[in-house]
Amino acid sequence: MAATQEKATPCCLDAAPAKSSALLRKASDPMRDWTVSGSDPSQDPIRNRAAVPTLIRPIETLPATSTNTTATKGIPVMLRAQTSHPLEPLSAAEISVAVATVRAAGATPEVRDSMRFVEVALVEPDKHVVALADAYFFPPFQPSLLPRTKGGPMIPSKLPPRQARLVVYNKKSNETSIWIVELSEVHAATRGGHHRGKVISSKVVPDVQPPMDAMEYAECEAVVKDFPPFREAMKKRGIEDMDLVMVDPWCAGYHSEADAPSRRLAKPLIFCRTESDCPMENGYARPVEGIHVLVDMQNMVVLEFEDRKLVPLPPADPLRNYTPGETRGGVDRSDVKPLQIIQPEGPSFRVNGHFVEWQKWNFRIGFTSKEGLVIYSVAYIDGSRGRRPVAHRLSFVEMVVPYGDPNAPHYRKNAFDAGEDGLGKNAHSLKKGCDCLGYIKYFDAHFTNFTGGVETIENCVCLHEEDHGILWKHQDWRTGLAEVRRSRRLTVSFICTVANYEYGFYWHFYQDGHIEAEVKLTGILSLGALQPGETRKYGTTIAPGLYAPVHQHFFVARMDMAVDSKPGETFNQVVEVNVKVEEPGKNNVHNNAFYAEEKLLKSELQAMRDCNPLSARHWIVRNTRNVNRTGQLTGYKLVPGSNCLPLAGSEAKFLRRAAFLKHNLWVTSYARDEVYPGGEFPNQNPRIGEGLATWVKKNRSLEEADIVLWYVFGVTHIPRLEDWPVMPVERIGFTLMPHGFFNCSTAVDVPPNTCDLDLKDNGMTAKPIQNGLLAKL
Repeated sequence: MAATQEKATPCCLDAAPAKSSALLRKASDPMRDWTVSGSDPSQDPIRNRAAVPTLIRPIETLPATSTNTTATKGIPVMLRAQTSHPLEPLSAAEISVAVATVRAAGATPEVRDSMRFVEVALVEPDKHVVALADAYFFPPFQPSLLPRTKGGPMIPSKLPPRQARLVVYNKKSNETSIWIVELSEVHAATRGGHHRGKVISSKVVPDVQPPMDAMEYAECEAVVKDFPPFREAMKKRGIEDMDLVMVDPWCAGYHSEADAPSRRLAKPLIFCRTESDCPMENGYARPVEGIHVLVDMQNMVVLEFEDRKLVPLPPADPLRNYTPGETRGGVDRSDVKPLQIIQPEGPSFRVNGHFVEWQKWNFRIGFTSKEGLVIYSVAYIDGSRGRRPVAHRLSFVEMVVPYGDPNAPHYRKNAFDAGEDGLGKNAHSLKKGCDCLGYIKYFDAHFTNFTGGVETIENCVCLHEEDHGILWKHQDWRTGLAEVRRSRRLTVSFICTVANYEYGFYWHFYQDGHIEAEVKLTGILSLGALQPGETRKYGTTIAPGLYAPVHQHFFVARMDMAVDSKPGETFNQVVEVNVKVEEPGKNNVHNNAFYAEEKLLKSELQAMRDCNPLSARHWIVRNTRNVNRTGQLTGYKLVPGSNCLPLAGSEAKFLRRAAFLKHNLWVTSYARDEVYPGGEFPNQNPRIGEGLATWVKKNRSLEEADIVLWYVFGVTHIPRLEDWPVMPVERIGFTLMPHGFFNCSTAVDVPPNTCDLDLKDNGMTAKPIQNGLLAKL
């Protein structure tokens, strides 16, 4: 992911329809300069290394960098100095090197030709390496991050080499393998003149299917549309033009042994546009029911086909389209005046590469093809106390969308949009959109496509400031004087589309020290067709012959916390807080008493918890070694928003892959390989409870640990008529809020805004104060 230039982006009121994200991606130039435009050369991390020679005493603690030259098969190899922060997303050039290295390592031409590249991701280093980089190698230099040692710190002269982790699917053998490639070695001469890295390890992962790829989806659609029995079935429904047909491949999930990962399977859903000449026509308005298709995605052949029931296509609904004005048979509102957001002096944030500073916050921005946006090394600058860590890593690691209709094909609609598709790979280019307003800093994202090429989503991540109403206000009724502080927040976001649905993921940082995680759900409903006169109790009829099934959306936020902790320290714990009503008696003679009761969550099995709004339940991550001015342990609390649990029986098939949905909160002791709550490969996963439900069986102690919070939150969607043809944004999320972390409110030093008060306009007259009492009118 590369930083791009800062741009003031107006809302595109008259913009042409946006291209699909696939069309907006471009082949990346390995030589492209992705340094922040206009940045101060003195802030360049490479140049600044020369400024700290006295802080570094070389030692040979990193064997990988202890030699300057080596040789591999007669080819001279030169070690390259580390020029990227250890958490910097892989560049387009690094991805190309990683792919070329793995492909060249193939045993035969047949093996190399059959390699398909599902994912290329940065191998995130150990936390002590990140601390070392932040302390001495990259500004702002923070030596306090390293533990004190007798005689002073012993600092290696180089950081360990960057590594990439590749998930590779072999299309010929149907095997999935994981490769680790070192990226710091550049061969002076290689086959074809291309630079290559060094393979550190490779292994085949048995009994799994990796995520599907956009190239596979397009090929699957073409195969189905070219299948003669399918064309005949569509002809029965009055459709002969295959250009009108939409085939959405859905992963098969796992319902029985027939879905075992020994085959790579998809069960597509079919939709059909009308003869409309509208280029943005809503094809999801006409689902094709009654057709069963099973596709072998490895060999791209139709394995099963059955026209089970002839359900007429829903008639062309005049209200189906979402395009502007006359193209949907209507008119747009004409009374909306322009609303401009300007920052004539520029933004208040500063960006150096992927390092962001704003108000008292600082953090790093990352991106992966599976999770999308990742926030690293979140810290708050607290006056004389300096840099105070809050979290090491924040991201959304999985989401599940189970549907509540037991009829085919809807009971199989249990999408794992991160693990089966990839949130990052399905992200949008925000270049020409109205997704963010004001003075915007964009970041590009790079990833590999299925054949190993590097693609770029331009302006994928948006960073900008927003006014957020009143932060605090108070007026003294005796003097008539008022103090007001307006709230401003820094927002980092990206948006992705998975088939019919859009999801916006946001991390908001506030001036009072709290962080809000928010997901915005919008897009188009996934629909079903009805027989004439038929209704369904498991959905809402929204047009003749058309209904929207009930369903739920669940998201999993993984928060590797570090409250007042240096990287790798194990000084955090979690307490649950519930409000209790005091029993009637001598302590509650007026029957009005209630209090907050805390309970330490001592182990992982004890820390499987659910929300309870009736007791105002929340959870606090505390530092066991740090206290505030009242002697309490410093902490950050997780405050739930609206939430739900799965509305499914305990034997529901999707729950065997999504056991993590059974509780709203899980807490684990940090383990480097424990990242995805349903396991790394949920697609066609035959194993019950893989991931979180298995890890917590270790029942590790949490009384003093390196804490990871897994918060599962969701929404139950009962569709309305007003959700058609577009579904207005629905917002859900949670808050991380300081709790005894600061000695007083950090909002008190937010500068006051200039407030205009025209007494004549509102008809009010100020009255003086006399002897402490309001003067009589």
